[in-house]
Amino acid sequence: MYDGAVQDLIDELGRLPGIGPKSAQRIAFYLLGADAADVNRLAQTLLTVKEKVRFCEICGNVAEGERCRICLDPRRTDDIICVVEEPKDVMAVERTREFRGRYHVLGGAIDPMSGIGPDDLRIRELLARLGQETITEVIIATDPNIEGEATATYLTRLLAPLGVTVSRLASGLPVGGDLEYADEVTLGRAFEGRRVVS
Repeated sequence: MYDGAVQDLIDELGRLPGIGPKSAQRIAFYLLGADAADVNRLAQTLLTVKEKVRFCEICGNVAEGERCRICLDPRRTDDIICVVEEPKDVMAVERTREFRGRYHVLGGAIDPMSGIGPDDLRIRELLARLGQETITEVIIATDPNIEGEATATYLTRLLAPLGVTVSRLASGLPVGGDLEYADEVTLGRAFEGRRVVS
């Protein structure tokens, strides 16, 4: 335990996701030794983000205005929506340069153990978009874990009767991976998603 402000800084840094006690201490001491101008720039950037950044009124992605840059882009396809859990997932899909449609960010995944149900996600907003826009396909791109699978299953059952095509991202073995290190679920998915090559 350190005195006063140093311990307060370590405690606050430790509250961030993915930052454990050792990392929080390391970052705190880095900041103590950093140039005051660098620390002030970091503090100002944090304040600016909290003031300016909000969530897009259409898709739920991060935006500095009412709508995000993807929803404002007229070159995007309007008839396909990719449903993701978080704004960071939008950027992951965008990096592939394979998808040119629109997005819908749920704001999480169904997780009964944490008390998160369908009503806590942006599912009503998705249904409203399907009622207002001419959408032909919804691609479900939730994480391939228990919560993501529960969310995908729920959405599939909810959307299938609406006459829209519902698809799920393929999952399986990563490129460069070894079969012996793959878990049963990943290997099973790889078999389910196999394609004819000749």
